[in-house]
Formats: sequence, C-alpha cells, structure tokens
Amino acid sequence: MSDTFHTQTLDLATGREEVALDVTDHCHAFLREVADGRDGLLNVFVPHATAGIAVIETGAGSDEDLLDTLRALLPADGRWRHRHGSPGHGRDHVLPGLVAPHATLPVVNGRVALGTWQSVVLIDTNGDNPHRKLRLSFLG
Repeated sequence: MSDTFHTQTLDLATGREEVALDVTDHCHAFLREVADGRDGLLNVFVPHATAGIAVIETGAGSDEDLLDTLRALLPADGRWRHRHGSPGHGRDHVLPGLVAPHATLPVVNGRVALGTWQSVVLIDTNGDNPHRKLRLSFLG
C-alpha cells in the first residue's frame, strides 16, 4: 500500500487571532511530491478539537465573512459549559461541529480538482493555541 498511500504532517503558525488560513499551496506542494500525475483522493485533516477545514473562496471577503458568521453564531461570551482557557473558549470546541476538521477532495492528474475560486482553508478561532498541525494524506 505504500505506493498508493502517502501522508505528511505540517506544523503551521496560526497566531493568537481568529484566522482563515489558506493552505491550498501546501496541498499542491504535497501532491507534487506524492501523486506523480495520478488520480485519487486528498484528505486534509486538522487534528485539533478547536479548528476546522473549509473549502471556500478567499481574497474577495468570503473568508472574513465566514469568520464574522462564526462570531455571530458562536459568540465569545460566558454561555458555554466548557470553561477552561480564555473567556468564551467553549465556543471554539463547538466550531468543528459547524466546520468539520477534515475535507476529502478529488485529485485528477496529480492536482487537487478545486473549482475556479475554491481554496482549502484552515479555520481557527482559538487564540489560546497559536500552533496547529495539518495532516495531508493522498490515496491514489
């Protein structure tokens, strides 16, 4: 199976502020190394209880709109039962219920088959954890 499955874990700095971090270039670089023109599937996974992966447009405001929407849906206030960390941190643990911690994407000819305006984005609202791991896995 080593010829068909490859995985790599990256360490990323997301900082202390809410962020929609575009990781599309990391996906492309990984596939250049392992896919060798093949078709298959790319799984993008963030192994954290307070982050997610979205496939959205970036650079035209959609990434900030998503963060604004999450702030409205999940305000950083005292309503959360989960109370360790910074005030309102419990909302960060609800985030993966709305923005899943993974995405599985088609790979065609060794490239992730995204739409014209789509990017792969790590969503992180947890300022308590400024470093994240990102696991990329290719099956093909």
